[in-house]
Amino acid sequence: MKQPESPPQPPSSSSERARHSLRPDSPCAGYCSTSHGDEVCKGCGRTFDEVLNWIIYTDEEKAAVWARLEAAGLVKR
Repeated sequence: MKQPESPPQPPSSSSERARHSLRPDSPCAGYCSTSHGDEVCKGCGRTFDEVLNWIIYTDEEKAAVWARLEAAGLVKR
């Protein structure tokens, strides 16, 4: 039987907590290509569904997206 995935954990180290607290409300880079039909935004790296549902995502869901974007080097600062 497959084990359910555990939810993303809050940042554990002080540097991770500091990085998390300095994040903007959204990874939006101000030029959304999903509005032009792209499945993945060329501006921020989020999928169409992530862009569309961002305002209703929980903090944990947003943290998971941020973690994926950061791991892929897609966060623009």
